[in-house]
Amino acid sequence: MYRTNLQKNIVIPSLIIIASVALGCIAVPEGAKAVLTFLKQELFNSFSWIYILSVAFFFLFLVVLCLGKLGDIRLGDDDEEPEYSFFSWLCMLFSAGMGIGLMYFGVAEPISHLSAPLHSMASPVMQTKEAMLNTLFHWGIHAWAIYGIIGLSLAYFGFRYRLPVTIRSGFYPLLKHRIYSTPGTIIDILALCATIFGLTTTLGFGAMQLHAGLREVGALSGVSFQSLIFIILLSIGAAVLSSISGVGKGLRYLSQGNLILSITLMLFVLLTGPTVYILAAFTENIGYYLTHIVELSFRTFAYESTKEEWFTSWTIMYWAWWISWAPFVGLFIAKISRGRTIREFVVCVLLIPTVFNLLWMTVFGNGAIWMDAQTAGMLTQAADATDRLLFLFLNQLPLSTITSLTAILVIAIFFITSADSGIFVINSIASQGKSTFPRWQSILWGSMLAVLAIGLLYSGGLEALQTMTVIMALPFSLIMVVMAFCLLRGLWVDDSYFSRNLSKSTAYWDGKHWQARLKKVVSAGTLEDVRAFLRDVAAPAFEELQAEFAKNGIAVQIRSGEENGLSYCELIVESGRLRDFLYGVGCKEHAISKMVVSSDLLPKMNTVDDFEPVCYFADGRRGYSLKYMRREELLTDVLRQYERYIRMIANSKHNLYLFDKKNDET
Repeated sequence: MYRTNLQKNIVIPSLIIIASVALGCIAVPEGAKAVLTFLKQELFNSFSWIYILSVAFFFLFLVVLCLGKLGDIRLGDDDEEPEYSFFSWLCMLFSAGMGIGLMYFGVAEPISHLSAPLHSMASPVMQTKEAMLNTLFHWGIHAWAIYGIIGLSLAYFGFRYRLPVTIRSGFYPLLKHRIYSTPGTIIDILALCATIFGLTTTLGFGAMQLHAGLREVGALSGVSFQSLIFIILLSIGAAVLSSISGVGKGLRYLSQGNLILSITLMLFVLLTGPTVYILAAFTENIGYYLTHIVELSFRTFAYESTKEEWFTSWTIMYWAWWISWAPFVGLFIAKISRGRTIREFVVCVLLIPTVFNLLWMTVFGNGAIWMDAQTAGMLTQAADATDRLLFLFLNQLPLSTITSLTAILVIAIFFITSADSGIFVINSIASQGKSTFPRWQSILWGSMLAVLAIGLLYSGGLEALQTMTVIMALPFSLIMVVMAFCLLRGLWVDDSYFSRNLSKSTAYWDGKHWQARLKKVVSAGTLEDVRAFLRDVAAPAFEELQAEFAKNGIAVQIRSGEENGLSYCELIVESGRLRDFLYGVGCKEHAISKMVVSSDLLPKMNTVDDFEPVCYFADGRRGYSLKYMRREELLTDVLRQYERYIRMIANSKHNLYLFDKKNDET
């Protein structure tokens, strides 16, 4: 038997839905496309304002959150360090979010807007400015706000509340223990289907652009479905190999390398193209974008009905597409953001990719518009061939074969990283938030993505599936609004409970026994040290507290044991329907810098592994290190937490934290 952590109640219904929709699109592609397109247009025409309002809300919500005191809360333990370096984190953010899209639309969208201007009576200069403004708006901060809402919600509840890092956990304040039952399962099924549908369509279109690029450089002689099959199988095969190596290895290295390649290509276009014009345009584009961002955020063309077709075909289509991708990208961002503060998360997720996107779109978009003017409209005349426009543009620059091959390589790696992170997210949703998976599961999901993409390309059903995906975005946008309020609810409780000022009676250290304290400071802790702390400090302190609580008519339980080879000891005060008061002492491992271990700075620090006792509380989160505490100090700290707990149960506003999932029947 193969080892698996797949959840059958999530996977089986999802596969039935995916197979039904995919077979329908493959069997009757034109009929499915016609029906779904009609439904999409009706939804877009009647409910476009919902897309606009919800996306504007996501952006404003994150900005307010970042500027307030809640931005100091860390996605994980209070003393936790980020899992990935800043550069690696940004590379993975960028590659997962929009990599293929930037390559596809960097030239195509500005040229499309220029060939069919929104305001046909405007001057050529205004048409150019408007083409770039709309492109920057569609690829700017709003798209990342959509991803940020889900990413932040899942990272917060996953790493702070110790819930599974999966979509259902974002609704914990609303559903409470029901996230583990039918409502939570339904949420994950919808998220899994949306992720697979979105990935399949994106990979299909990415394969088409790779195919077009290979034709442009002469590697392929013409349109060939066999070539498309080869591209898909090779790319997804590489993605599976990268996925098997682990998100911390394969994806990180691919993302870093591809970001460097992308920047190199962009700098080449900047330096060999109209450099001064592009830099001046970038400066003006930023000002024009910032000047109009509020107006654009709420623009629905309610007073210009003739512009509705453009509006629904571009802005609403983009917003729906970003929302449909949000479960995939948001969950992936959450997985790689452990240890970041909320403020750091919001600033980096919103601003840094946005600035890069603005620069990329200016270099390729304004460069293409300038080139179009120099070649008597060569690019606008080919505006319908969107998958070829990038390569037609590069052909007008020096070293066109080399740059086209570089662009193909960048697209291929973006294809691989999208599939790799997609397989990781699919595995995570299907296993209810697990972080490690058997290799055969990655092979299974990769094979399924390849079969779906090939089947839909062969039948012509890819556009029908894309339409189905954006239709699902409307109800999901409302679900995301609910998720945002759930996040705010959780943050309020976190700030109220864990940031509450305490009485001044707590004294951590009175200066006594400083020699023993110094010895602990300059040496690494071992598992035996933690066991000694539990035996000689925690257990006697808990027993003394148990006796004193009993004198006050309060029953206290002491529970100890081992889990995964690590010892723990807990003091529990049962509270009926409320969440029990729990003060636990467990073990946490830290990695010490090899440079410190090998230096003479700390001669007693002779191992890279440091074990220390830490406390944790009733909701499962860890508190802080107890390494230097003696029995009296630990007694005081337990009472400190118990005082906080008593204050909380006296206030009904904090019932989220105090809720006990075992006893709640509502």
